Amino acid sequence: MPPEAVAELLAPVEAPWWIGGGWALDLLVGGNFRAHSDVDVLILRRDQHVFRAQLDAWDLQAADPPGRLRRWVAGDPLSAHVHDVFCRPNPTAPWVFQFMIDDSDDEDWLFRRDHRIRRPVVSLAGRASRPGLSVLSPDVQLLYKSKGLRNRDVADFEMILPRLTVNERDWLRGALTIVTPAHEWIHRL
Repeated sequence: MPPEAVAELLAPVEAPWWIGGGWALDLLVGGNFRAHSDVDVLILRRDQHVFRAQLDAWDLQAADPPGRLRRWVAGDPLSAHVHDVFCRPNPTAPWVFQFMIDDSDDEDWLFRRDHRIRRPVVSLAGRASRPGLSVLSPDVQLLYKSKGLRNRDVADFEMILPRLTVNERDWLRGALTIVTPAHEWIHRL
């Protein structure tokens, strides 16, 4: 499912959401620079029920750590340790997108791996080359990608680094300094 189709599906929801993952970075640059197996959509835990209601007829599977999937039933709140929900139109269809669930504190978004890193929810919106798409700010997306440093994460960093604004570089450098003070990207930022 392309990001535009996900955006159309989620358009009626009156809660913030952002296209994340590699798609967020591709949409900043204005191209599709590598294959994507699905679309990641960041939502806030406080809004989970409105998204569940919007996809009432869909097969939604919450990922209970360490990776067991279970059906997410309407009305059941996701526990604090669930951060991913896989979504498909029906149980025999392939997965088409994934909700990434993050926490918030009033109007601040909280980084899932370290709640000392926070910022206003309204500041999570990034720049997209295609109109009508809400995408995650590249500095936040790169913070998520900084953990594993898979080949695709390093390639995404190299592609996006020259496109980061001064404020985005400063924010990412500060966040990395908190969570991984010796991270190899810090000196590049």
